[in-house]
Amino acid sequence: MKRQIAVILALVAASISIISCSNAANEPNDAVQAALEAYKYVPDTTIKAPLFDPYELGEEPVFDMVTTAGTIRFKFYRQTPLHRRVYTSLIAGHFFDGILFHRVVDGFMIQGGDPFTKDPCRSMDQWGCGDLGFWIPNECTPELTHKKGCLAGAREPDDVNPGKASSSTQFYFVQSEDGCRHLNGNYTVFGETISGFEVIDSIAASPTGLLRPELPDSPVRILHIDLVSDGKQ
Repeated sequence: MKRQIAVILALVAASISIISCSNAANEPNDAVQAALEAYKYVPDTTIKAPLFDPYELGEEPVFDMVTTAGTIRFKFYRQTPLHRRVYTSLIAGHFFDGILFHRVVDGFMIQGGDPFTKDPCRSMDQWGCGDLGFWIPNECTPELTHKKGCLAGAREPDDVNPGKASSSTQFYFVQSEDGCRHLNGNYTVFGETISGFEVIDSIAASPTGLLRPELPDSPVRILHIDLVSDGKQ
């Protein structure tokens, strides 16, 4: 099992463009300098054992995503086994620890999962462009729609990704059902929030634009993700 997780994590070398990666044109004033300082990330070099064996989980496991803004409890859907397998393996290997929500849009969604956001060798203008270098096949189903709090896969646009496959790591939580309704059938929804809707709203309402568009002025970081229930019936 450890070898399987290691193989997935070892793929962190390639990247694909998930969203635009442009910087805001800000003068380097005191507020900008303070924000840049807050965004500095010191990698955790501690060797951590896998949290659990993803192959022993049931079809709808439950997790707590603990962030600097609060905790979001969510579950994976049984109808999307490919997304569940990739994400539970990454969670088991601590992949998401330290990663930022790099794109937040009030009335729409909050997006995270880019490993570049905790890589000191990557500049801020690359945030939003990273993942593990492979795509997760489309698992869209008519009954899984973008209701508030749903968890879905970010992806490349149709012109380079006609199959609508998901990024291997980048995800978003739906903050507004109305704002995300047009995404139904085009992006794979693979989980939903159980509690912590107010945390999603708080993150979505974060002030942005000091360093770049849609990036919170103060970092919102995933601290760790914990297994709550194995999802077995």
